[in-house]
Amino acid sequence: MYRIGIDIGGTFTDLAAVDEHGRVVIAKTSSTPADPSEGLLEGLNVLAGELGLDRAALLARTERIVHGTTVATNALLESKGATVALLTTEGHRDVIEMREGLKDDRYNVRMAPPVPLVPRARRIGVRERMRADGTASTPLDATSLATALADVEKMGVDAVAVCYLHSYRNDEHEAATGRALAEQLPGVYVSLSSAVLPQIKEYERVWTTVVNAYVGPVVSSYLSRLSGKLLDAGYAGDVLIMHSHGGVAPVEQSSRLAAGAVLSGPAGGVAAGVYASRLLREPNVITFDVGGTSTDISLLQNGEAHLTSDKKVGIAKVSLPSLDIHTLGAGGGSIARVAGNILHVGPESAGAVPGPACYGRGGELPTVTDANVVLGLLDPDRFLGGRMALDVDAARAAVGRIATKLGTSVVDAAQGIWKIVNTTMAEGTRIVSVRRGVDPRRFALVAFGGAAGVHATAVARLLGINRVVVPNVASVLSAWGMLASDLRFELVRSHLDAAARMSAAGIRDVLASMECEARERLAGFSGEVVVRRSLDMRYGEQISEINVPIDGIELDGPTAIDDIVARFHKRHEELYSYNAPGQEVAVVNARVAVIGRLPEVRAEALRVPAAGPLRSTSRRVYLDRWVDVPVYQLDDLPPGGRIPGPALVESPTTTVLVREHEHTSITPHGWLDIDLAAM
Repeated sequence: MYRIGIDIGGTFTDLAAVDEHGRVVIAKTSSTPADPSEGLLEGLNVLAGELGLDRAALLARTERIVHGTTVATNALLESKGATVALLTTEGHRDVIEMREGLKDDRYNVRMAPPVPLVPRARRIGVRERMRADGTASTPLDATSLATALADVEKMGVDAVAVCYLHSYRNDEHEAATGRALAEQLPGVYVSLSSAVLPQIKEYERVWTTVVNAYVGPVVSSYLSRLSGKLLDAGYAGDVLIMHSHGGVAPVEQSSRLAAGAVLSGPAGGVAAGVYASRLLREPNVITFDVGGTSTDISLLQNGEAHLTSDKKVGIAKVSLPSLDIHTLGAGGGSIARVAGNILHVGPESAGAVPGPACYGRGGELPTVTDANVVLGLLDPDRFLGGRMALDVDAARAAVGRIATKLGTSVVDAAQGIWKIVNTTMAEGTRIVSVRRGVDPRRFALVAFGGAAGVHATAVARLLGINRVVVPNVASVLSAWGMLASDLRFELVRSHLDAAARMSAAGIRDVLASMECEARERLAGFSGEVVVRRSLDMRYGEQISEINVPIDGIELDGPTAIDDIVARFHKRHEELYSYNAPGQEVAVVNARVAVIGRLPEVRAEALRVPAAGPLRSTSRRVYLDRWVDVPVYQLDDLPPGGRIPGPALVESPTTTVLVREHEHTSITPHGWLDIDLAAM
């Protein structure tokens, strides 16, 4: 029986099938942006072919599919979501435009305000008012609500977001509005803030609720269509959707909380990074995921990924818990251009269609992939295992236009593109490390994604990192990592007060109540259940919080509050390299995550073959000068083998560059462990 992970990116759709022994078979096909499910089904055909099966036979032997999707992300970034109306407390319909009084470039007086997802004409005030303590100062006015619903009906919207003041404390008015909407507008998608994000801070709550309404119809329609196609193809098992917090959830839950899947795809790579950290016994890891469109970077400390509730996707703020991933517009499809006699690379991408010029699909703009072809880093005859030939002449012609503008040679222009994108990737890595007081030199770089291999060691050198690890399934590691994820449900409850005025018993009771509610969502799950408890805390004068895990603290003990405060100080220093023990500490939110452990995915340990020289071919590559370097096939490398640089290591779906003075060891699982310390 197989478990299949599927990651749909902007350029390629990646699939990984794992059997009960940990054996992995992978496939990679072009994405189909018009309907991602078509590329997914084609990927299943290719995957089945790799296993010597047809698609129906593969699906009949598949027990679980885990899917990471960019449908919600693309709807936000491309402004192709649903038509949304917003019902909110009378007098508060402009909160979404006020943006907390801030703008992205605060000193730019000519900066135009972003266009909100819901225009003012579709934002309607309803007469009602809850106080912060959960009591109603103004009951929900039936006439005002009826008028608002009539207006919404005339607008012909696809979705309605409902966000009333202090509904996180008492959801009575929102629940009544939701029932009225279901009765009067039965085909409309309804997003209630008390269900989406029941926590303090009005701006974050209204934005997240609106985002959920904006992407909800698109995501639910896609998941319904995909489920139907898989059923027609012969699959009757579970389909789980990757969520931004690194866990998975069923299709029905994912349709209701569509905003939770906004960072679905990159989350699989971080989940794989956590697994790799354990496998390598390397607690401090930077995940470096380079695809065709973007680079996703995350920091893992002590084998754990960080969660954040402060993410922006385009103009939209999404305050649901999500893995702390920094995304750059730098990938294999990033377009190079010259402006003011200066070479720039990205963030615009050629995507899957038309793609880089070397794909031969009509693209003419020079990209990072075209530069890598010109430099000899990619074998034009073996791309995607030989299923797709690269057009070297088209790549040279595209890069040649950059060379003409810069007055240099084609090769120098290609190398310039390569170096600039490396610098961009290194700067992105510094954002998640150095800017937070963390020294990247203490970390190993785990590089994956189809385009990471030819950039990873160069980026590591720029950062002073001495260890780079490339898994043998690097090109589809995000899809593989999704299979290492568990069912996960997150609950939050606002509880604002100074820590010194709180009782440990009060915190314990709140968390116990939340745990009971969260466990109900796992009703029917028969596996191991793990509960994680945390508090959002800040210094009294701060306006943003950090999440502080409190597992292991005895809440019945006499020093419980002191222990919680001490843990906050420690966590603050870990994140920002300082703390302030003398300042008042406030608790803002209580959080509970209930995790249903799914069967673990094992990485297959490879058999050790007989000793002997490593077989290689040769290719001419430009590494500051043209040199002939040995080319090894990744699948042929024995565990324990060593490769000195310079060299190239190829698989059907990725290429890894090992530069001079770098030494590569093959791990027992067939991964490349590259040592840069000798350089």
